[in-house]
Amino acid sequence: MNELTAAGIVDPKLRASYQACKKLNSKHGKTYYLATLLLPPAKRPHVHALYGFARYADEIVDDLASNLTVDEKAVALKKWSDQVLLDMKSGRSNDPIAAAVVDTAIKFKIPIAYFESFLHSMRMDLTVTQYQSYEDLHEYVYGSAAVIGLQMVAVLGTTSSEAVALANEAAEKLGIAFQLANFIRDVGEDLDRGRVYLPMNELEAHGVSRQMLEARVLTLEIKNALKEQIQRVKRLQKESVPGIELLTPGARECIQAASELYCGIVDEVEKIDYQIFTKRAKTSTWRRFRVALPAYLRATVAR
Repeated sequence: MNELTAAGIVDPKLRASYQACKKLNSKHGKTYYLATLLLPPAKRPHVHALYGFARYADEIVDDLASNLTVDEKAVALKKWSDQVLLDMKSGRSNDPIAAAVVDTAIKFKIPIAYFESFLHSMRMDLTVTQYQSYEDLHEYVYGSAAVIGLQMVAVLGTTSSEAVALANEAAEKLGIAFQLANFIRDVGEDLDRGRVYLPMNELEAHGVSRQMLEARVLTLEIKNALKEQIQRVKRLQKESVPGIELLTPGARECIQAASELYCGIVDEVEKIDYQIFTKRAKTSTWRRFRVALPAYLRATVAR
C-alpha cells in the first residue's frame, strides 16, 4: 500500500508536501531515510515531514551558494518560521514544505515549543561562532537535536503512557549523540562556515586552540580532544538504549538501526585515525547492509 494512503493522507496538496519532504530526506539524509524504511508505512510520511522541516530551515541558514548576507538569511528564516508557527496554531499551511509538518504536528499533538526551540537554534547558527563549554553548547543541541528526538517519540509512540517520560529522556540523549557525532566528523566543514561546535574549554584542556583547528593539521593534541568527544557520543548512545525498548514494537528496529548507523560515524572517525581534515568519515555500504537487513526482517515480524 502507498505510504501516504496508509497514513490516511488524501488531500492532493498535502500529499505533494509530504512527497517534497520525503525527497529532501532521501537526498540529504540517506542514513535516516534508510532507517525510516523499517517503520510501518503509515508512520514514514510523518517522519519525512519532520526531517523536511528541519532540513529546509537548515538550508536557509547554511546555503553557501545563496550569496545572502547573514542579515538577509536572518530575515528569510524569520519570515518562514513565523509563518510556520502561525500555521501550526491555525491547524493548516499552504507552504509546500511546512504543510506536511503542520499536519503531522496537529495529528500527533506535538508541542509547538519543540519547533520554537529548533528554530531558535537555527537563529543561533547565524550569530554564534563557538561555545565555551558543553553547558553553553547544550542550549544549541537541545533545539537542533534533542527536540527532534522528542518529536519522534510523539509520532512513533510508546508501549504505555507511563513510558513516555523515560522514552523522551532517551530520545533527547540519542538526538544529541547524533548531533555530536556530526560535529566530530564535520569540524572542517563547520570551520568553512565560521563555526566551531566542540566545547572550547574541553579542547583547551588538551592544548587545542581554535587557531590549531583552523590550521587543519591533525596533531596529537587534536586527536586526544576528539577521543574525549567520541566517548561522550558513545556514553549518550548507551544511556539511550533502555528508552528505545519503550517505543512501540514497530518503531524499535528503526531507532536501533539509526542509533548504530549514525553514532557509528565516530567508529569511522577512529578507523581513519582521526584524519578529519583530509578524509570524510562515512558509514560503509557493507555496515549499512549488515545493520539494515536483519533489522528489516525483525521489523517485518514485529509489524
